[in-house]
Amino acid sequence: MEYRTLQVTEEPDGSFSRRITVLNSGDLPRKGNLVRVLYSSLNYKDALSASGNKGITRHYPHTPGIDASGLIESNESGLFRPGDPVIITGYDLGMNTLGGFGEYINVPDEWIVPKPASLSPEESMIFGTAGFTAALSVHHLLRCGQHPGQGPILVTGASGGVGSMAIALLALNGFEVIASTGKPDLTDYLLKLGAKSVIGRSETDDQSGKFLLRPRWAGGIDTVGGNTLATLLKSCREHGNVACCGNVASPLLHTTVFPFILNGISLLGINSATTPMSLRKEIWDKLAGEWKPGNLREMKTVITLEDLDYQISQILQGKVKGRVVLRHHVQ
Repeated sequence: MEYRTLQVTEEPDGSFSRRITVLNSGDLPRKGNLVRVLYSSLNYKDALSASGNKGITRHYPHTPGIDASGLIESNESGLFRPGDPVIITGYDLGMNTLGGFGEYINVPDEWIVPKPASLSPEESMIFGTAGFTAALSVHHLLRCGQHPGQGPILVTGASGGVGSMAIALLALNGFEVIASTGKPDLTDYLLKLGAKSVIGRSETDDQSGKFLLRPRWAGGIDTVGGNTLATLLKSCREHGNVACCGNVASPLLHTTVFPFILNGISLLGINSATTPMSLRKEIWDKLAGEWKPGNLREMKTVITLEDLDYQISQILQGKVKGRVVLRHHVQ
C-alpha cells in the first residue's frame, strides 16, 4: 500500500531537507506489526531528528515521529489482531526506526500498548511522549513520598508539552503548582491548566554562585536542565523530590552536593523511552482514567503533514505552546 510520509534527506552538501514523499508499506523493515497510523505528535526530539541531528538519528533518509496511535493492519505473532487500536511511544520509534510522521509504521510486539477504551486515538497523542513523561514524573514524585502538604511544586519550561501536562497532572493530584516560563504572555494559559502562580524564567536562573538558596518550593519537575535545574535544587525545601526529564537549555549540571547531603533532596531521573511495559501500561491506564485532565483538549494544536515542516521550525525556536498533534489522512 502506498502511503505518505515526511521524509528527511541528507543532501550531497551535508545539509538536510524535508519533503512529503509517497512510499510503499511493503518496503518497511518487517518488525512484526504493520500499524496504520491515525495520529502522531511533535516532540523536541522529533525536531532534532528532522534537522539531521546524528545523535538522535544515525542514517538518512528517515521519517521521524517518536509517537504513534493507530490500528494494527497485520501481526505476525498472533498477539494482536487486525483492527486493534494501539499506542506506541518511545523505544527506537522515530529515531532509527521509521516513525509516526508516516501513515504506516512497522514495530515489534514489545513496543505496543493496547489503547485504553476511554482514550481516543487523538487524545492519546495529545498526551504522547510529553504526557507520558509528565505522568511518569508525577508517578515517581508520589512514589518517593511527595505530597501536597509539603508545599508547592515548581514546573520549569511550563508552556511546553511536558510542562503543560505536568501542571495539569499535578493539579489533579492536589498539588499547588508554580509555573516557570519565559513567555509571560502565556500566563492565562498556564493558570487555566491549573497553575496557582506563574514566575519568570529569570527567577529560576540564579547567578549568585551560592551553594544553597532560600527555600521556595517543596519539589519540582524540570524540563530545561542546566542552570535552571541547579537553581531548582538549591531552592528546594528539605526532603523534597525533583524529577529531571529534559535538557532544552543544557545537558550540563553544575551544582554541589549540598542540596543532597544538607537538605536531603532526591533527584529523580525520568527515562520514558524504555519504561518497562508493566509500568507503561499502568501509566496509560491512569491517563485514560483518574489522571485525564478535563482541559486536555485546550493543550492541542492539530495539524496535517503539510503543516509539519513549519511546526518543526517553531518548536526549535521555542515558539510552540502545549501539544502539536499530527492527524493523518489514511484511506
